[in-house]
Amino acid sequence: MAHKILVTGGTGYIGSHTTVELINAGYEVVIIDNLSNSNVKVLDGIEKITGVRPAFVEGDCTDLATLDRLFKEHPGIDGIINFAASKAVGESVQRPLLYYRNNLVTLINLLEEMPANGVKGIVFSSSCTVYGEPDVNPIDETAPIKEATSPYGNTKQISEEIIRDFVASGAPVKSILLRYFNPVGAHPSAEIGELPNGVPNNLVPYLTQTAAGIRKELTIFGDDYNTPDGTCIRDFIDVTDLAKAHVIAMKRMLDGEDTRAVEVFNLGTGNGLSVLQLINAFEHATGVKVPHKIGARREGDIEKIWADPKKANEVLGWKAEMDIEDTMRNAWRWQCKLGK
Repeated sequence: MAHKILVTGGTGYIGSHTTVELINAGYEVVIIDNLSNSNVKVLDGIEKITGVRPAFVEGDCTDLATLDRLFKEHPGIDGIINFAASKAVGESVQRPLLYYRNNLVTLINLLEEMPANGVKGIVFSSSCTVYGEPDVNPIDETAPIKEATSPYGNTKQISEEIIRDFVASGAPVKSILLRYFNPVGAHPSAEIGELPNGVPNNLVPYLTQTAAGIRKELTIFGDDYNTPDGTCIRDFIDVTDLAKAHVIAMKRMLDGEDTRAVEVFNLGTGNGLSVLQLINAFEHATGVKVPHKIGARREGDIEKIWADPKKANEVLGWKAEMDIEDTMRNAWRWQCKLGK
């Protein structure tokens, strides 16, 4: 019998792609999402790709009563993948309490529900922001956790600590903490992709909207960093590659007998690209120009960071495979489907 997995924030960007990969791998999926930064029509795209429409609950994970009802209506959930979080670095600096309430209360509520409902494990959507400004790149899982440069990053650090403390207290659950680098792109089918409400906070949807003429120009936040072209460097990982890692992590957690109670993995390509290099990759892949200008630095931004994904490659047997130009083509196909 297939494992049943709860995907919180499952109509969001990474959540929807992970739902597709879970269904394709034979899992039964239940989604909960409050639709604050997503659209219920994403379920149509998931169904078109997989032939299966996952169960959907519209609700907020910060409300414990909502989660109580969900677990009663959908018994037998074996694992949780938690994507239900606010995620924009810049916005978190301006609205810190929103981020602490949403990201931390959601996690605490889910952890409380797990033992009572027989849920065996949780895959947590963490971030490379826990490393702060790294001393050296590429960065592996043994690097020190530094003071966060934003409230968003701090919620990820605190969440990891909460999970470790909960498991150490004797709770009968396992957890895998996946520290993402920078997810980009869209599903190759162009049925799902990044669909922010309002003005995008992330680079690639703003880039594609600018290329489509929806936005006048893209602002690059600073060109005076200590990098070859002066712009920030990131490890841009294709969202489908990222989604597949969650399926592998869930299988390891639920079916692996000798795994540790809490494990950590970096998910990235192992290559750093600057913002200007990413724009160039998009233009080369699509033949479409992206009007852009240089602006002031943005508070909370890290200068340069990219992953050493060796542990995930060797222990999980997972590797990022998508070429960045293919990823940019997929992002553009998705934007073209959305229209101008």
